[in-house]
Amino acid sequence: MPRSVPPPDWVITRRQAVGDRIRAARLHANLTQETVALRAGMDRATYNRIEQGHSSPLLDSLFRIAEVIGVPLADLVRR
Repeated sequence: MPRSVPPPDWVITRRQAVGDRIRAARLHANLTQETVALRAGMDRATYNRIEQGHSSPLLDSLFRIAEVIGVPLADLVRR
């Protein structure tokens, strides 16, 4: 099996920016990571990796996170 190629730096930077926007929106909504993760159907560790920019979430996960936090998906992924 071939080794996966790490993403370029600009992708990592944008992933971290998305995580920062998710965190800011969650805090603005006065929600904990545990609450968002539970309501979005994922474990807190997975949610934390998304917020920290260490993991690339599936689009379906982003839909659920945006819904739970109460913000449009576009607000989380805008440039």
